[in-house]
Amino acid sequence: MDKLFSIGFWSAVARFILRNRLFILIAIAAVTVFFGLQWKNMRFTYTEANLLPDDHEINLQYNQFLQKFGEEGNLIVIGVKDSALFTPKNFNKWNALASQLQQYDEVAMTLSLGNLQQLAKREDTVGFEMKPLLEDSITSQKGIENFKEQLFKKQPFYEGLVYNPDETSVRTAVYLKKDIVNTAARKDFILEDLIPQIDRFEAETGITVHTSGMPYIRTLNSKNIIDEIGLFIGAALLVTSLIFFFFFRSVRATIISMVTVIIGVMWAFGILGLLHYEITVLTALIPPLIIVIGIPNCIFLINKYQQEIKRHGNQAKSLQRVITKVGNATLMTNVTTASGFATFILTNSQLLKEFGIVASINIIAIFLLSLFIIPIVYSYMAIPKYKHLKHLNKRWIGSFVDWMERMVKEHRIAIFIASICLLCGGIIGIYNIRISGSIIEDMPKKAEFFKDIRFFEKEYEGIMPLEILVDTKRKKGVMKLATLKRMDRLQEYLEEIPELAKPISVAELVKYSKQAYYNGNPDYYQLPNSQERTFILSYAKNSGADTDLLNSYVDSTGQFARITTYMKDTETERYERIEENIKEEIEKIFPSERYEVTLTGKALVFQKGTKYLVTNLVISLSLAILLIALFMAWMFRSFKMILISLLPNLLPLIITAGLMGFIGVPIKPSTILVFSIAFGISVDDTIHFLAKYRQELMANNWRVKKSVYAALRETGVSMFYTSIVLFFGFSVFTISSFGGTVALGALVSATLLFAMLANLLLLPALLLSLEKEIANKATFKKPALRIIPEEIDADDESEQEEKNRTSK
Repeated sequence: MDKLFSIGFWSAVARFILRNRLFILIAIAAVTVFFGLQWKNMRFTYTEANLLPDDHEINLQYNQFLQKFGEEGNLIVIGVKDSALFTPKNFNKWNALASQLQQYDEVAMTLSLGNLQQLAKREDTVGFEMKPLLEDSITSQKGIENFKEQLFKKQPFYEGLVYNPDETSVRTAVYLKKDIVNTAARKDFILEDLIPQIDRFEAETGITVHTSGMPYIRTLNSKNIIDEIGLFIGAALLVTSLIFFFFFRSVRATIISMVTVIIGVMWAFGILGLLHYEITVLTALIPPLIIVIGIPNCIFLINKYQQEIKRHGNQAKSLQRVITKVGNATLMTNVTTASGFATFILTNSQLLKEFGIVASINIIAIFLLSLFIIPIVYSYMAIPKYKHLKHLNKRWIGSFVDWMERMVKEHRIAIFIASICLLCGGIIGIYNIRISGSIIEDMPKKAEFFKDIRFFEKEYEGIMPLEILVDTKRKKGVMKLATLKRMDRLQEYLEEIPELAKPISVAELVKYSKQAYYNGNPDYYQLPNSQERTFILSYAKNSGADTDLLNSYVDSTGQFARITTYMKDTETERYERIEENIKEEIEKIFPSERYEVTLTGKALVFQKGTKYLVTNLVISLSLAILLIALFMAWMFRSFKMILISLLPNLLPLIITAGLMGFIGVPIKPSTILVFSIAFGISVDDTIHFLAKYRQELMANNWRVKKSVYAALRETGVSMFYTSIVLFFGFSVFTISSFGGTVALGALVSATLLFAMLANLLLLPALLLSLEKEIANKATFKKPALRIIPEEIDADDESEQEEKNRTSK
């Protein structure tokens, strides 16, 4: 029954394709136009990828913080470390720059040398008032020196905000309006207004300006992603077309293949637009992935067509046999590849779900495009000439196949020993793999904005927000002296951690109030005692100085307060120790019955997201292995065949994981994808080889040795071609400026190279060594799924017998 269905189905598919050529081409053109119209719906991400599911505890805590205080990542900082700034001309231009930025609708406020306010006691009544620290523009060097003295020595409140602890650099803080931070308006302001203004200042003064902050970093990082999409697509097309032409030496075969994958890329963008998914650092990889994965389909189909033409010269028969003979095997290989990507759909990470959905849909789409376009286009063309078929007889390919056969025949023990050694080395290396939760590790190291990140880490201890939300469990509980003292004690602890910047909270404003009460004496920059508290806070209530800073650090009810600090780029292990120590200190300082204190912020969310992804990596890879094992069980109904088919594909993954441990490539969001992608692709070769192996078994009366060598010679060339295309195709990603993308490309390329060798050497060696156990398995002789229709097998068998008679 299965046999009849398989024969009938693929024969029907072949007839349908070849009898409805024009209709299918028109349908493909119509679908391509439809997807082209969806491009307008493509959106580029304006936020960091949230790697955690929406209902995760860390996400819920972070969202609670955002509800109280709004978007935290709205700060852009512009810094200078140059003594030339402190000349009247340059100093006034610096202040003018801040004033110009303040005029933009996207800016909520700026905090710069020119508009600093000092808290002072009123002369006429009980209360404080805010006075400008700088009354007018400065015209003399003496005025500059007086201002520096006033700022650095008498305004400790601004340390870490406007000047660094060493008093060697200053910065302007630009606070964007919170409602535009995650919109296109942020990108337009930064690229079209902020950067040109800073460039103009640098040109006029010759002073280097360093710019950073989460909105700025995210904007330039997104711009790099967008710029690289076109680069990847162009490079992937160039590399794959050159390799394809080198193998086939046929311009028309190359053009047909390139047109096929270009249509696939257009569909990929259209599907992204249709589903309204954002283009992230992951989904940006899908179009070039489609090129790299689509070309092997073209290789198998065109190579088989040319082999059939060479064999009997009948074009109609060749086209039909390409579809019926290669179609099923190619379908299975594409399904397994898609399955490797589709396992990401089962994770709880929205980022990975979207990537898995779009990638798996497009892999099936590129299979259908290849199956339709290549036979149809060739049916309209003349039969390939001898020059188009010469590549089938290349000596170096023959030498390569001879070498493989010789290794499998004479050096099986060496193959097993080498495999075991590589396995042991890989396992040792796995224990050295580290996990990286760094937000900036994957960013382009040569980009100016990355150098600026390092500048602010050095001068101000970091730019990644880390927040502590204090819930006093009662209204106006924040301004209680006991609460303020507890917050100050925690801040003193945080200041001792080298990776953290000076924390800011309402406690700093209260300290500033006491300094102002004592006529601005910086020695009194401290919390008031119980006697001072009453009249100092009464001054504050009567002052009307309800500043934006106060609103930023205490909610409207006075129940919640935040302590904000900024973190350097920190190793995951060190970060976890810091987090644990901070939580222990919080438990000591804030009694749980009176306070609820939560550690949150983007730095924490990203770190936890990375660890969550590692767990999902294990789940998705396990699912991929299970799914493909089920495919093998369905096809061959033999447990031994499942093991034999999985071993050559698991070994390269272990080798690559070990390699990551030895050379120091960490597990992070980008490199997590390597294993599922590589496993889904590498198992394709196994399916092709086993399909041909079974066919040869039937043609050779179940003689294992003869069948293995015949399968190796038949599929070795195509497997070699596709593996080389995949190797160089994924190597394209190494031209990226993003470290994670480079690592992804290099690691997948290396894994696929190992997988090719494993499938061409280890897999045949295993089959030969276990020939007695396999050859007698009736379940393997009659699999549940017929990869190659038996009608075709019979033809091949008769051709094989004819060859044998001729040779005799």
